[in-house]
Amino acid sequence: MTILDELTVTPAAPDLRRSTDELRRLKEEVSRGPDPAATRRQHEKNKLTAHERLELLFDEGTFTEIEPLRRHRASGFGLEHRKPHGDGVITGWGLVHGRTVFAYAHDFRVFAGALGEAHAEKVHKVMDLAEAAGAPLVSLNDGAGARIQEGVTALAGYGGIFRRNVAASGVIPQISVMLGPCAGGAAYSPALTDFVFMVRETAQMFITGPDVVQAVTGEKITHNGLGGADVHATTSGVCHFAHDEEAACLEDVRFLLALLPANNREMPPAVASDDPADRRTDTLTELVPAEPGRSYDIRKVIEEVVDDGEFLEVHETWAQNVVCALARLDGHPVGIVANQPASLAGVLDIHASEKAARFVSFCDSFNIPLVTLVDVPGFLPGVDQEHGGIIRHGAKLLYAYCNATVPRISLVLRKAYGGAYIVMDSRSIGADLSFAWPTNEIAVMGAEGAANVIFRREIAAADDPEGVRARRIEEYKSELMHPYYAAERGLVDDVIDPGDTRRVLIRSLAMLRSKQAEVPARKHGNVPT
Repeated sequence: MTILDELTVTPAAPDLRRSTDELRRLKEEVSRGPDPAATRRQHEKNKLTAHERLELLFDEGTFTEIEPLRRHRASGFGLEHRKPHGDGVITGWGLVHGRTVFAYAHDFRVFAGALGEAHAEKVHKVMDLAEAAGAPLVSLNDGAGARIQEGVTALAGYGGIFRRNVAASGVIPQISVMLGPCAGGAAYSPALTDFVFMVRETAQMFITGPDVVQAVTGEKITHNGLGGADVHATTSGVCHFAHDEEAACLEDVRFLLALLPANNREMPPAVASDDPADRRTDTLTELVPAEPGRSYDIRKVIEEVVDDGEFLEVHETWAQNVVCALARLDGHPVGIVANQPASLAGVLDIHASEKAARFVSFCDSFNIPLVTLVDVPGFLPGVDQEHGGIIRHGAKLLYAYCNATVPRISLVLRKAYGGAYIVMDSRSIGADLSFAWPTNEIAVMGAEGAANVIFRREIAAADDPEGVRARRIEEYKSELMHPYYAAERGLVDDVIDPGDTRRVLIRSLAMLRSKQAEVPARKHGNVPT
């Protein structure tokens, strides 16, 4: 029996001091949870309680809980005898790095965090408050899905969450943190949010669980094998960030929030930087080989250019041939999209196009300038790619860039061939500024392929085919692929010294900070799918 139950059974004469003491004891009881054994079981699974997670997410002592005394009103199947306070979810707001953030956290100790009518109404309320206040929303997910005992009422609760996810999309940042199971329809809410974090071993997401999969298809698989963090971080692309333990995961959530504006009407938060804006980046000439076919890690280039070498990579282990990252330049947040020569030579394929398109769209939604580092040999050829829809998937990236109104700067490091060059935010699709290093090769295709097409008859008829081919390749390079060809035609604003890269980007972004862009009057565009 709880404190509140005791008050109902044995009412006493009004006494504000005694009532206040009873309220304090009641709230302490609610915070501890309904059963110490449930807390112990949670810890034995290497999982924190909902309150412990919120303490890690928010600045110390700043979390304000709302509706902690809420109880469900359902009956049947024994529910009328189990009415714990909070109904399995903690909702409220607090400060993260001094800025307001809203959150809800499933309490697995209560009904295994399953969602019922009262639970859903609490979540709906905090989502509405977040949108009204113009502040980010973080969900800490650790629940068993819909509360079966409440039937379709629970499912309707999920519908209200999904509708609010969509209404808030592009209005406030929405971050989902997966700290336990998330199955069935419940998995769609995280999929509708901007970023998904997962903790290895303890978090899983799937529509149908291993038992159903085995019954329908005969395939045997574990929970983690079906929907664990590494599966979604490397194979499905559902998870943006995977971590080994909860504390590190929540610390990265805090770091991400520090880079984002509170809503789409604000600019990203700037901070003072000790990294000089005019710092030379001469080591880039050693990091990036001049030969277009040699590999290197584009992350090293990003690390050299951004403030203090610090950046947050999104989808680090999925579609690794393109790198998407949030960082700062002279204290101002930027989104970076870069081809990765260390993976598939940096080609664009289906997954890379989808990954970059979603990132570009997010940055544009929240006023984060875009810097694109180009070193792309083209789109990945192959039957699988063509039959898988590389045309429509590649169009997603093209659409995202063309639709973006934030400041956009592209920099060609080495090669930029064919349609992939156009798609990677070229001047022709609206980049505000386009720069190139003196090693750039901007062309329809590589010189070897071009010579083989243009001079195929001459080469085939020659007494020395290889000699003719080599001569024609050099001719094509000298005529159409020299480093200044695009600059001479106004397709590149300047060819710059790699050592000036950081300075040029920072000065350009500072000039573009007041950019005003007109958008056509329309309900919304029809994004390629």
